[in-house]
Amino acid sequence: MKTATTTQGPLSGYLVVDLSRALAGPHASMMLGDLGARVIKVESPGLGDDTRGWGPPFVGPEDDPQSTYFLSCNRNKESIVLDLKSDDGQHVIRELLSRADMVVENFRPGVLDRLGLSPADMHELNPSLVILSITGFGHDGPEASRSGYDQILQGEAGLMSLTGSGPDDPQRVGVPIADLLSGMYGAFGLLAALIERERTGVGQVVRTSLLASLIGVHAFQGTRTTVAGETPAAQGNHHPSIAPYGLFPCKDGQVQISVGSEKLWLRFAAEFGLDATGAEFATNAARVANTAILKAAIGEAFDRFEKAPLLAKLAAAGIPAGTVRNLREVYEWDQVRSQRLLIDVEHEVLGTISLPGAPLRFFAPADVTETTNTTHSAPPTLNQHGPAIREWLATSVKED
Repeated sequence: MKTATTTQGPLSGYLVVDLSRALAGPHASMMLGDLGARVIKVESPGLGDDTRGWGPPFVGPEDDPQSTYFLSCNRNKESIVLDLKSDDGQHVIRELLSRADMVVENFRPGVLDRLGLSPADMHELNPSLVILSITGFGHDGPEASRSGYDQILQGEAGLMSLTGSGPDDPQRVGVPIADLLSGMYGAFGLLAALIERERTGVGQVVRTSLLASLIGVHAFQGTRTTVAGETPAAQGNHHPSIAPYGLFPCKDGQVQISVGSEKLWLRFAAEFGLDATGAEFATNAARVANTAILKAAIGEAFDRFEKAPLLAKLAAAGIPAGTVRNLREVYEWDQVRSQRLLIDVEHEVLGTISLPGAPLRFFAPADVTETTNTTHSAPPTLNQHGPAIREWLATSVKED
């Protein structure tokens, strides 16, 4: 069931009811909004989404401060405040659900059931509804009832044991990666279920969790454990299975290199006067085993260069390399701007603000004309669209 809309994008005409808060669910629903879906964010009375109070930093007037955390995960949404324990809130949410294509929620198991909004209740209202449900540790199992916060899961799911300068220095990733990944996996699963719904006419429930999302990205470290029987540990900014691959100092800073093949190794060694074929460095396995010796040799070679000419030399030799930018440098980078990864929107309180942009672009194959949704709206103020949504519900006709 599609709703009338003027928004561009592959999900144009689909309606999402966003019952989530904090980050995992809001990130998933923001991805859907980026793709053109109409996303109606349902917030609780009073303060609304928890992240409206997460800061500093806050920006804007002292009597109406806006959380930059909230701004990061709620673009392309409308906001309505509903008390789901009240008769009015129940009436409005049921009207929304009966018209919706998708629902996103990240309550602890059982909360929506007590509000009369279990998956079975929702599907009784709307059999074609596709529901995404995100929890911390999973919806069942012996620890399903635990509250799921990102850093707790980064530790419990092993990610912190792989991150840091060494085995005794566990570190969290600098962004809430468990939340973000569960939102991404959730949106992926939701769209798969939507495709199946288009074939069958029947919706279903998609479940994921912060725990599952982090297990899902263990990648080679996972099979290193389950197949090889090893227990990986943090080892700083160098790859555990490829050498040389990591961050190296030079005269005035640091550069990163990724020498991921024997062909690249021979070229790199020749460029910097290293012994490419001696027993210590002849194969990737040998270089990994002798990584301390290799790092010292590369450090000595790089110490003769300042960063800019070193990067130029690596580029001329065809060696994948780069620097480490801070976020201000990232958003000022021409390449980032060329990919539309910075967008300007008009905020109700703040006026024109710049936000990180959506990471997907779409093109028509025949003439490579871009069809990406470029019409973006600012994260909403609390209940900004409540009256308009109520009016729409009162005057719109439900589709069968």
